[in-house]
Amino acid sequence: MGSPSKALIPVTGVVLAAHAALLWSLPAADIPPQAKDDQLLMQTRMVEIAPPPPPPPAPEPAAPPKPRPQAVPKPKAPAPAPSAEPAAPEIEPNQPPAVDTQSPAAPEIEAPSAPVAAPEPEPAEISDGDTAKPMQITPAGSAPLPPGTPLPIALPGGATLEFNASGQVKGFNYSAGAELQWQHDGQYYQARQSISMFLLGERAQTSEGLITPSGLQPLNFTDKGRKTQSASFDLPAGKARFSDGTADAAIAEGVQDRLSVFLQLSALMAAGPERYPQGTVIDLTTSGARSAIRWRFRVGATEALELPIGSVMALRLDKLPGQSKSDQQGAIWLAPTMQYLPVRIRLTQGQDDFVDLKLKKYRPVTQ
Repeated sequence: MGSPSKALIPVTGVVLAAHAALLWSLPAADIPPQAKDDQLLMQTRMVEIAPPPPPPPAPEPAAPPKPRPQAVPKPKAPAPAPSAEPAAPEIEPNQPPAVDTQSPAAPEIEAPSAPVAAPEPEPAEISDGDTAKPMQITPAGSAPLPPGTPLPIALPGGATLEFNASGQVKGFNYSAGAELQWQHDGQYYQARQSISMFLLGERAQTSEGLITPSGLQPLNFTDKGRKTQSASFDLPAGKARFSDGTADAAIAEGVQDRLSVFLQLSALMAAGPERYPQGTVIDLTTSGARSAIRWRFRVGATEALELPIGSVMALRLDKLPGQSKSDQQGAIWLAPTMQYLPVRIRLTQGQDDFVDLKLKKYRPVTQ
């Protein structure tokens, strides 16, 4: 017998050959080759950045604003040539915190009284833009008084009036303190009204001018809020000029500004209330700091008011709406026991905005 190890050699060879045939018959596995040295290759490329757009052409220079007219100097006498303008008096207004209030309905406009037999004729139609016309008085049931008709006046003595003010501006209800300071020396007058709102600051209007046989003749009107704007009145030239460069407005005898108008009505009513029966219409040019417009008041009845100062009887004058949608309407109440000075002023603008001033303290100036 031969050696056992030699006998296994042929068998081992057969087994290895069978295994090799089996392995070669298997499909290759889908294994991705690894990058050399197991490293990831990163590629870069250049990106071209678009050049910035050329700068826009420079705008043409705007036309320079009209120069602000010089203030009219204070007059030495009730002559039409004034000489020097005094500074407005300083006032320390109250500043109560804001309190929400409910917006009352707009004041009702009372219809003029009329005889039963014949309806009362309407006053002559005057456009909001007829600012060059003088003041026009139309007694109830009568034709307008001829231009230049003498109208007596009785100016109230100097006084300081403090008000509780409430209102609404662009949906914001507020409560504030307000003050009206009025003084004159028989030749020259000054009036200043301010409304102070907590956290919102002060809005002040100032009127200065002459005292004439026809009443107040404003020379300067200033409206100071977030910015200050003003108007000056040159009656001999028939022009109202505005600090913001707005075109001049035509004016005539009897023109008032938005503060002096209330004091002019006081002077007219105090001199002869019987001249202005219920239903009388007073039409006059009233100017703000940026434009002039016609304001129309209708004399109403005497009413009992409950005010912070107490119960007061006051003559009501309704401010009728004008043709302009931005025009104000409302009412003013003048108290005979307080020299026909205003004890309540209520103005509305648009559908919601309004201001309502109600007297809480009256301090006449003693000479």
